[in-house]
Amino acid sequence: MIVLRLDRMMVEKKISLQDLADRVGITQANLSKIKNNKVNAIRFSTLNKICEVLDCQPGDLLEYRPEDE
Repeated sequence: MIVLRLDRMMVEKKISLQDLADRVGITQANLSKIKNNKVNAIRFSTLNKICEVLDCQPGDLLEYRPEDE
């Protein structure tokens, strides 16, 4: 399964959920779902903007974990 590590990057970059949501251009509620791994998909355009704002690579936000963990 793919796990989103947005929470870790937000702490590292010292950015709040509201500030990131505003800068990415999505609602705080939708960003919170991404942050808490409550989504089944993420648009590349959203991933691109998050990476742009956080100055990171998609691999910094995505982690693969085998299903049996």
